[in-house]
Amino acid sequence: MKWWHEAKFGMFIHWGLYSVIGPPRVAMEVEGIPIPQYEFARQAFQSQPNAARDWARLAKQAGQKYMVMTTKHHEGFCNFDTKLTDYCAPKQAAGRDLVREFVDARAPRG
Repeated sequence: MKWWHEAKFGMFIHWGLYSVIGPPRVAMEVEGIPIPQYEFARQAFQSQPNAARDWARLAKQAGQKYMVMTTKHHEGFCNFDTKLTDYCAPKQAAGRDLVREFVDARAPRG
């Protein structure tokens, strides 16, 4: 906690299927969207190649000291590969493990 308080400035990334719909991040619950209607977001949810690297670069340029990414969301959709469900970015939607890309992203040195 001491390090976090001293870091002061960082980025939280809360990104998932609901991003296709727009705010709020709990759109399915708040808006009362039935699951079959919410499923269209699965096909529309895509990620630009190297998005995580771009985020890391922007964070460094802004002077941020840390980045945190939400990996699983309220509706159960996972941004990582898992054997426990097919309701995840690699098996549906983006076709890639978005958390792995986030972990592997490195801000340019210098």
